[in-house]
Amino acid sequence: MFYIGAHLSTAKGYAYMGEEALSISANTFQFFSRNPRGSKMKKLDEADIEKLMQIAEENNFGPLLAHAPYTLNPCSSTESIREFANIVLSEDLERLKYFKKTFYNFHPGSHTGLGVDAAIEIISAQLNMVLRKDQDTIVLLETMAGKGTEIDSNFEELARIIEGVQLKEKVGVCMDTCHVHEAGYDIVGDLAGVLDEFDKSIGLDKLYAIQLNDSKNQRGAKKDRH
Repeated sequence: MFYIGAHLSTAKGYAYMGEEALSISANTFQFFSRNPRGSKMKKLDEADIEKLMQIAEENNFGPLLAHAPYTLNPCSSTESIREFANIVLSEDLERLKYFKKTFYNFHPGSHTGLGVDAAIEIISAQLNMVLRKDQDTIVLLETMAGKGTEIDSNFEELARIIEGVQLKEKVGVCMDTCHVHEAGYDIVGDLAGVLDEFDKSIGLDKLYAIQLNDSKNQRGAKKDRH
């Protein structure tokens, strides 16, 4: 089943976002779990969340998509940055228990010199630390453009991370169209071929969400501009 959504601000509260989604004929939306450029998060308002859940149920919303802050780098070569990522992931998944039917999307990060193999092991290990059997939230790894030492610019790396996760039913993929285009996949001229490659590498059953973005660069530019 397909759901159409938008990226909305939490500034006026969760219930307001539900009403705003309805006003543009959307039946889901994405929001940041906390300050996208920092680490601060809003105080949890259970009553506001309950109002949103009522709006979602009454209007047949699909799963909501929470996005982790951009400051996360789970596979950094710096231990304190990896620890920060672990804390944020744990806190966000704990807070998302108050929502129903949610996805949690995050950027797997950049290895900053550790190398791809080490980074993949670290990301899988991070997920094994924070995932719980009783959680309802599905954690999504976002496809990336491949700038610098970024991980997950190809489907094989995504597949290897998921392979290292113990609770595989709790993880999936969010495909960003700008990112895969700039990573080199020909989604304009051969979308069917790209999806077939994704299916062979990871499995289409793991594709839970799509971020539909434009791209300002040529295919394969690896710059992430949209």
